[in-house]
Formats: sequence, C-alpha cells, structure tokens
Amino acid sequence: MTRIAERTQGGAADLESAAKPALLEVENLRVEFPTRRGTLVAVDDISFHINEGEVLGVVGESGAGKSMTGTAVIGLLEPPGRIAGGEVRLNGRRIDNLPYEQLRRIRGREIGMVFQDPLTSLNPLYTVGQQLTETIQTHTDMNDGQARRRAIELLTEVGIPAPDRRIDQYPHQFSGGMRQRVVIALALCVNPRLVIADEPTTALDVSIQAQIIKLLKKLCHDHGAAVMLITHDMGVIAETADRVAVMYSGRIVEVGPVREVIRNAKHPYTHGLMGSIPIVGHDLERLTQIDGSMPRLTEIPKGCPFNPRCPKVFDRCREERPELIPVEQSRVACWLYDEQGLVPAGGREGGDNV
Repeated sequence: MTRIAERTQGGAADLESAAKPALLEVENLRVEFPTRRGTLVAVDDISFHINEGEVLGVVGESGAGKSMTGTAVIGLLEPPGRIAGGEVRLNGRRIDNLPYEQLRRIRGREIGMVFQDPLTSLNPLYTVGQQLTETIQTHTDMNDGQARRRAIELLTEVGIPAPDRRIDQYPHQFSGGMRQRVVIALALCVNPRLVIADEPTTALDVSIQAQIIKLLKKLCHDHGAAVMLITHDMGVIAETADRVAVMYSGRIVEVGPVREVIRNAKHPYTHGLMGSIPIVGHDLERLTQIDGSMPRLTEIPKGCPFNPRCPKVFDRCREERPELIPVEQSRVACWLYDEQGLVPAGGREGGDNV
C-alpha cells in the first residue's frame, strides 16, 4: 500500500479541524512586482484559512506561487514585491499592514518559519547555540543561562545527539538532516502558534525526509501549532496534511480535505499531479505527464491559466477565468462544474469528467 493510500484511510482529522476556530485567515491576497514592462502578479486574489492544530498543505509545480504566498503571510517579501490587495489575519488580528517593528515581534513569537535550504537559513559565522539563544532572548526575558538550557532542550527534542556538546558547533559541522532539525528547533523555540514550512524536505534524501516530516508533525502536535506546509510532493501532502490547497499560476485551483482531493481529484491539474505519482502494485508503462510548463508571469493566458495544458479544455476556459465553487467536499476553480457542482452539458474537448 502506498503512503497516499495509507493516509487516506481515515478522515477523523478532517472533521476535527473543521470544528476548530481559524487561526490564520487570508482573504483575497494579491502580490505584485512592479517592473519597467508593467506590473507582474505573482499571487492573484487567493483566500484560505488554517485552523488551530491543523496542517494545510499547499502544493503545485515550481512557479505556482506557493512560497510567495508563505513569504507574504510572514511579511518577508523582497522589494519591489508588495502586497497589493487583500488581508492577512492571525487569530483575528490583521497583520499585513503592521509597521515593520510590530511585525518583527510577531515573527518568531507567533509565526515560525522553516525554510527550504537549512544551510542558507543558518548563519555560518555563529554556532547553532548562539543562533538559538539569540532567537529565544529576542522574544523572551530569559538570561544567558536560561536561554542556553532552553536551546539544549530544543536540540534534544528535535533529536540532535549529544546536544550539550553540539550546541557549540557551527552549521557546517552538521549533516543536511541535522541542520534541518536545527532550523525546526529555531522555528519552534518560543512556541509559535503557526509554523510555515517551505519545502522542508526538498534537499534531503528519502529516508531523512520521512524522519523530518514525522518530527515536524510530532513537534507541532506537542506544541499545539498549526502548520502551512509548502511542497511540490503530493506524497508528503498525503502523509502529513489535513487539508490541501492546489496552486497554479498564482491562484488556488482546488482546496479540500486531503482524503477527498487525493481520492477524487476534481481539477484537471490536480488529476495530473496525482497521475504523476507511482503506485506500488500497479503495472504502468508510463506515468501521467502534464504537457507544457507553468506560464511565466508575463505570459499568463486569458481565461483559466491552465487552459493551454488542459486535456479537458473547451471554449469558455479560454475566455473566462473560473472562481472557486463548491463541489462535494472541495472547492474547485474549473468550468467543468457549474454553480451546483454539475458538469456542463456539452462543449468539452478531451473526454469524460475528471
């Protein structure tokens, strides 16, 4: 049985998360990059929420806008990038319009971040202990001794052997998997309510990936943190997330409980992502291949941005941009479904309903 099949056996987490209040609310978020040739839209009018204690997976190909969304939420957009519209609320408080110093106090204390490459996330000139204690003391009233003891506790919690010795070592003295454990410890050192994990396992081998995902889930459960897990790997999403948001060209094209989306993908893009995953026990000559590539920001097509690559495309897809509509347990931005979640009577190319 595959990881996906194992993960989709139960749906209790989906029902539990729906009853909890939203910790993070993102409404109509738009991220722009002004250039000499015009304004490029990297994230286009997306809305989602994350409940307390929930893991929301955000998945899509490179260039879909996943990392840009996480960066915008935490307020780390590089100029000239800017939030041009929408709102970001943490525990009911709007944070996207806060002054820099106020937002800086929220980062670390209320929102932790796990970046993709641990080697570039850690300062090579300082020991891991110095970096941990600095973060702890920035957000708490601990003295040097208390902060060091807390740092050793964190290293122990994330599985670093001999933490009282390794706390005085530099990042280059750790393996890739151990560095990622240190980065997770940094993200959780003052018990934030939300952790944004941006491709936390991409630079690691498969066995270490499984360890890091298991560790992240356990620590966030123990600390009571919600997680926004950004990845291109649907297998990681299936194993980890409670709900999943599929992004394409800066927009969310499908969102719903992970079990529903994986078992019964609605959007043709989601269907293609699922078809590209090998399944143990199935004899397939070739995996599904989505023709073409993600459009550049300067070349996003009219209508549905996926229409040049879509096997189900019809005329309306090329002219009108679909919005998210409820279809069974999910919401899908696709003209294959009308407002009642039904398939249009005709005019399609490419076969049966997805």
